[in-house]
Amino acid sequence: MAGLGASAFLSATVLPGNSEAALTAYLLRYPQAFWLPLAIATIGNSLGGVVTVWLGRRLPQGQVPKRTDWLARRGAPALLLSWVPLLGDALCLAAGWLRWPWRQVLPWLVLGKFARYLVLAASLRAWWG
Repeated sequence: MAGLGASAFLSATVLPGNSEAALTAYLLRYPQAFWLPLAIATIGNSLGGVVTVWLGRRLPQGQVPKRTDWLARRGAPALLLSWVPLLGDALCLAAGWLRWPWRQVLPWLVLGKFARYLVLAASLRAWWG
C-alpha cells in the first residue's frame, strides 16, 4: 500500500511515476480490494498535485501570459484535468501561480484524480470479473 501511495504521489509531480500501473498491479493481486487502494492512490496523487499548486504559489507574480487566459476563464473546474500527464502538472502549477483559493482548488483537483482511478479500477473489475 505504501508503494502505491508513493507512486501516486510521484506521478502527480514532475518526477517520474506510474500510479496507474501500481494500482492495476495491486488490484490484480488483491481483486477483493477496491475502495482502499482507490483511496490511497487518490490521496497520494492529490497530495502530489497540492505540492505542485504550492510550488506555483511560490513563483513570482507578474502579468498573466496569454497562454493562461483559457485557464483563468475556466477557473478551478479546469483542475478536473489535473490527472492528464504533463498537462495536469502545468494546470496545478498555473492554479498556484494564479493564486486560486485553496477551497476552490482542492475539490476539483481531488475529484479529477479520483475519477481517473475510479474509471481504471472499475474497468479492471469489469474486465477481470
